[in-house]
Amino acid sequence: MAYLARKPIKRAVSRTTTMPAPVGGWNARDALSAMAPEDAVQMVNWFPGTSDVYLRPGREVWATGLPDQVETLMDYTSPTAEKLFAATNGEIYDVTTSGAVGAAALSGKTNNRWQYANMQSSGGIYTIMAVNGADKLIGYDGAAWWVDGDGTHDITGVNTNTIIHCNVHKFRYWMVQSGTLDAWYLPTGAISGAATKFSLAGTARAGGYLMAMGTWTVDAGYGVDDNAVFLTSKGEVIVYSGTDPAAASTWQLIGVWQLGSPVARRCFVKWAGDLLVVCHDGLVPLSGALQSSRTNPRVALSDKIQAAMSSAISLYEDNFGWEVQPYPRENAVLINVPVSEGLNQEQYVMNTITKSWARFTGWDANCFEMFNDYLYQGGDGVVYQSWVGLGDQYISGSTTLTANIQGNLQQAFSYLKGPTQIKRFTMMRPIFSSTTSNPPVLAALNVDYSTSTPTSTLVSTVPMSSLWNVSAWDTTPWAGSFNIVNGWQGATGLGYCCSPHYVVNTQGIGIRLMSTDIVYEIGGTL
Repeated sequence: MAYLARKPIKRAVSRTTTMPAPVGGWNARDALSAMAPEDAVQMVNWFPGTSDVYLRPGREVWATGLPDQVETLMDYTSPTAEKLFAATNGEIYDVTTSGAVGAAALSGKTNNRWQYANMQSSGGIYTIMAVNGADKLIGYDGAAWWVDGDGTHDITGVNTNTIIHCNVHKFRYWMVQSGTLDAWYLPTGAISGAATKFSLAGTARAGGYLMAMGTWTVDAGYGVDDNAVFLTSKGEVIVYSGTDPAAASTWQLIGVWQLGSPVARRCFVKWAGDLLVVCHDGLVPLSGALQSSRTNPRVALSDKIQAAMSSAISLYEDNFGWEVQPYPRENAVLINVPVSEGLNQEQYVMNTITKSWARFTGWDANCFEMFNDYLYQGGDGVVYQSWVGLGDQYISGSTTLTANIQGNLQQAFSYLKGPTQIKRFTMMRPIFSSTTSNPPVLAALNVDYSTSTPTSTLVSTVPMSSLWNVSAWDTTPWAGSFNIVNGWQGATGLGYCCSPHYVVNTQGIGIRLMSTDIVYEIGGTL
């Protein structure tokens, strides 16, 4: 009897692929099926570096004993001194030194929402000059605070309790009058004296009122120059060049452009020579916006998160706390988003090198400011130093406590070069560098556009190894800094595409994700 030869059983062959860390950052613009593999569906409290992504640092208590919400931080800088002041409860406090504050340096003010500028007078005195639209202009000269109308520092021509925004431009102090299209300026190098009105009523074609003024440094072909930029509530950008607004021969209108309406008074910030504007078009650099069309959304730095920006503006535009703050030390720019005033704020944070974005939560900050090149934030009765430590300190009664940093990182989905082939996922190996051998990370592979939260705890199965040139040679323990953690763990799922997903809720631990290795088996085409 003849027997048919038995066909050998074809065994599934495992394949391995590597997904680099999602350094492209948070993508809130594209469909899940259209995202680049280096992007992230969610990046909460992780920050995209140039070669990895890391759990953001925390914050530490800096100044305590403040009576209410800190809504403004002001940095005074002269060639010989730098001081930090906090505005709260109608008072100004010196918070230059860490610890409990002393008595208020200035009191009796109507609100704490000051706009300010550092001005050097013609006499060489460096002065903070601040306005809030309700109280008389105030100033600090390095020794004491003064108020407009005190007999020594008097400004005439305009009631400075109607001034809501200010700017120093070409050695002149400029003021924006609340609810009008009028700007006012003092004589060159003056911190008091007669103010002169400069009306933009005939130039602002869309009407509205002035929101802010800034200085834009640009090279127009005849050398670098500073231009005066006025922004209206309707989003009109009006640009002038020159030195003396009273002389037509030295003061000229460059042009009028249209952007989306600005968000809040603190919508302008100087960034290198450029100006960044927070408006309904997103976070827009003036240099790009004025050389392009509003129909080109890619001009906005926030283009990749524009859907999230638009939603936040629609929901929270009227809340106090919107502002944009560069932090050069960490190559970052932060947009403060006040979900609710004084209670719940979050930050959209951009890496200025890669233009990649992340979303920070847990920092209930009303305002931010730079002081001695470090970042500070104003909270409820306290000033914090930001981007330091490995936990979020906060005050409860008279006790300083530390909250965990809660991170949620989900990478973009990938078909692993086989969009029509079903796959059975079996293992994953995230490669971290961490300060512990077992970083407390929940890890999983999400399949076919699922965003469910991981429930499996990452367990390291191999010893850590130190990163070369991280720890100082012969001064710190060899394994005492960031070390490689690269253990395999099981991963289950059947589908066409996958997404590494990591959740962490911890303090005191540094974690950086460098890549993820994935093992899977290929099925047929379905």
